Amino acid sequence: MDNGKNYTKGIFYIFCFVAFIMALAVLKVTATFILPLTISILFSFIFYPFVKRLTKFRIPWILSVLIVIGVTGFLFSIIANILVTSCKSIVAAYPRYEARFTTVYSTIAETFNLPFDENSSLFANLWNSLGVRTFVQNSAISLSNFLLSGAKVIFLVSLFILFFMMEMREMKTKIKTAFPEEKLNRKIIYITIKTISDVTRFISIKFYISLLTGFLVGIVCFSVGLDFPIVWGFLAFVLNFIPNFGSAISFVMTTAFSIIQFYPVGYKIAIVGLSILIINSVLGSILEPKWEGNDLGISPFLILVSLTLWGYVWGFAGMILSVPILVIIKIICENIDMLKPVAALIGNTKRSKSDKKEKDQN
Repeated sequence: MDNGKNYTKGIFYIFCFVAFIMALAVLKVTATFILPLTISILFSFIFYPFVKRLTKFRIPWILSVLIVIGVTGFLFSIIANILVTSCKSIVAAYPRYEARFTTVYSTIAETFNLPFDENSSLFANLWNSLGVRTFVQNSAISLSNFLLSGAKVIFLVSLFILFFMMEMREMKTKIKTAFPEEKLNRKIIYITIKTISDVTRFISIKFYISLLTGFLVGIVCFSVGLDFPIVWGFLAFVLNFIPNFGSAISFVMTTAFSIIQFYPVGYKIAIVGLSILIINSVLGSILEPKWEGNDLGISPFLILVSLTLWGYVWGFAGMILSVPILVIIKIICENIDMLKPVAALIGNTKRSKSDKKEKDQN
C-alpha cells in the first residue's frame, strides 16, 4: 500500500508540474485580459481592510469602495504628474549637459576605440556608432502602444476592482452556501482571509522599504549637490518594487548621471555611488529579505526564481506581482494535503511552525 501511495503521489506531482507549465503558457498568451484581472484582484485584497474600516463609521459599502478607489486614483495622478514634471525638467536642462555628455562619451570612445566625430553632436555620434536607431524606433513604438492602451487598462482594472469588491462583501455567505460542509467552508474562508492578510502585509513591507530607500537616496543626492534629487529619489522608490534588479538599475542610472555632472571631480561621484550601494545593500539585501522571509514565510531564493519566472510571463508588471502570487500559491498549497510538501519548499522553517500553530488555533 505504501509503495502504491508513493507511486500515486509521484504521478500527481508530475501532473501538477505539467499543468503548471501549461498554465504559464496560457497566462502569457492571454496576458491582455488576465493581467488586468490579476492586478484588480490584488488591489481588491489591499483595499478590503480599508473599506471595512470605513464601514465601521456607518458609511455604505459601495460608497466606501468608491472612496478608496477615488483616493488611490488621486494618489496615482499625483505620482504621474511628478513623473511628467521630472521628465520635462530633465529634457529642459539637457542643453546644459550636452557638453558634459560629449566629454564623457569622447573618453569612452577613446578607451574602447569607438568612432567619434568632434564636429558632430553627441546624438549623432551615438546614432552612428552604437546602433541607437533601432533602439529608439522600437522604444517609440512600445511607448506609443503603451499610451494608447494605458487608459483602457486603467478603466478596465477600476471596473474589475469595483465589482469584485462588491462580491467580496458577500464572500463568506457564498462560500457557506456553495460548500455546506462546515469543515470545508471553514478551510476556504481561512485561505481567503490568510491570503488577503499576507498580501496586504507584503505590499506594506515593500512600500515602506521602497519609501525609505527613495528618501535616503534623495537626501544623499541633495547633500552632494546632484541635480534633480527628487527625480533620483522617486526613481529609487519606484524601481525598488522590483526585487534585486530594480535597485541595481537605480544605482547605475543615478551614478551615471553623477559622472556626467561631476566629472572629473571624483570624490562626489564616489560618495553618490557608495552611498546608494550601501543603502540598497542594507535595506534591499539584508533588511527586506529578512523582513519578508520571516513575515511571509518565503525563501529568498524562491523570491528570485518567482521574479524571473513572472517577469518572463508578464514583463515589468509580472516582476512586481511575482511575490504576491508566490504568497497566494504557498497559502493554497498549505491547505491541500497533497501539496503541503510544495508549501514546505516555498517557505522557511520559522514561519512554517508559526503558521501551523495559527492554523491549529483556527
